[in-house]
Amino acid sequence: MKTAHLRPELSRPHLARRVAAEFVGTGLLVTVVVGSGIAAQQLSAGDAGLQLLENSIATALGLVVLILMLGPVSGAHFNPVVSIADWLIGRRGNGLPGRDLGPYLLAQIGGGIAGTLLAGVMFDTAPALSTTDRASGGHLVGEVVATAGLVLLIFALARSGRSEVTAAAVGAYIGAAYWFTSSTSFANPAVTIARTFTDTFAGIAPASVAPFILAQLVGAALGLGLLFVFYPTAARTAGNVVIPVEAP
Repeated sequence: MKTAHLRPELSRPHLARRVAAEFVGTGLLVTVVVGSGIAAQQLSAGDAGLQLLENSIATALGLVVLILMLGPVSGAHFNPVVSIADWLIGRRGNGLPGRDLGPYLLAQIGGGIAGTLLAGVMFDTAPALSTTDRASGGHLVGEVVATAGLVLLIFALARSGRSEVTAAAVGAYIGAAYWFTSSTSFANPAVTIARTFTDTFAGIAPASVAPFILAQLVGAALGLGLLFVFYPTAARTAGNVVIPVEAP
């Protein structure tokens, strides 16, 4: 007798739990980014290199922890380009269902903004639109490179069956990309939007947001293109991005 297999969507935690995990995860990620940026600015005034080092280390470590903590619930996307890519390549398989994409994106953006506000409260910094203009040609190329590498890394690890190292690998990549990209590797539309609400070390001016997000989408497309060059059957494991979701 053949054993029946549950459809992928039936083995996932309830959507409300997954959306809550994406909201909290993205929010705490932005809290780490913005909060460590404010702390670095206060503790290492006048030394931009040391400030960036402190900010990048905190972000890399915080991201690892958040992926490990919430990955089994929602996959730990915490990033609209990851969710969009997961939906695109997994439409006929076990990727993110189309009906779940909108709630994921809203949770990520809303969580990111909440994370910025939380960091401001902790450091007694009032919310304010950033005045840091980042939309130069070099910065945009940096965002394309950072996002392409991130998408390629995440989906390649899922396809090659090495999801157990994804948290560490993603954290290491983002930490490194702070330094090898001119944009300091936002690579995340939700984080980009959220960082407009702080006029501190981690801020980005509202006028820079649209060019940054466009560059991130281009980078995501490039990353997916490279993925299918190297791993033609990557769509089969879309459900394992970023971390395989565990049934309740």
